[in-house]
Amino acid sequence: RINQVLPTITGEETRAIQRWMRSVIDRLDRYKTEHKRVLKEATTLLELALWKANLDDKGGVEGEGVRTKTSGELERAREEVRVTSGASI
Repeated sequence: RINQVLPTITGEETRAIQRWMRSVIDRLDRYKTEHKRVLKEATTLLELALWKANLDDKGGVEGEGVRTKTSGELERAREEVRVTSGASI
C-alpha cells in the first residue's frame, strides 16, 4: 500500500518521508557495522579461549594418576602449538 501512496504525494511531504527513510537506512547501516565489529571481537575472544583450552589440555592436568608437566615441558608444548597454530601436522 505504501508503494501505491508514495508516488502520488508531492512536495514537502515526499521530501519529509524521503528524509525519514534515509535516516532509518543510515541507522540500520550503523547497527550492521557495530554488529560486525562486536561479532568479530567475540569471535577473536572465543578463538583465544579455545586455543588456551587446547594448550591447557596438552599441558597436563593434576589429578589421580596424571603427572603435571614441568615448566620446560609446558613451554615446549606451547612453542609447538604456536608454530603449528594448533594444527596437527
